[in-house]
Amino acid sequence: MNIDSIRNGLVIDHIKSGKAMEIYHYLNLDSLDCQIAIIKNATSKRMGKKDIIKIDAEISVDVDVLGYIDPNITVNFIENGVKVKKLHPELPVQITDIIKCSNPRCITSIEQDIHHIFKLSDKEKGIYRCIYCDSTPKVTKE
Repeated sequence: MNIDSIRNGLVIDHIKSGKAMEIYHYLNLDSLDCQIAIIKNATSKRMGKKDIIKIDAEISVDVDVLGYIDPNITVNFIENGVKVKKLHPELPVQITDIIKCSNPRCITSIEQDIHHIFKLSDKEKGIYRCIYCDSTPKVTKE
């Protein structure tokens, strides 16, 4: 397989195998008009298998989304074919409108224009709680 190198853009690397499409969705990469390469199940010495996303455009990335999905991800910023910056997102302390509260009694289920805001309650387990009703989302971090 031959994937061209990125001239100007970014490479999201060390994605847990199978999570690339989730990142593609959360970052709304389908709305971009540029080349995007998604490499799934690439061989990795450190991880066994990993996913990689290469974006051949200079875009801003929501680091909170990446940190929430997988805090082991690295983001490499490429300019003129050279890596100029490497970022290691962490689990964000607070996330907004990334996940939705599943509690039917929560105000976010009743009111339309309220943001879904969650705070990190257990960093080791990656558990978030709704700031309005204190519930955890049905799907918690692994």
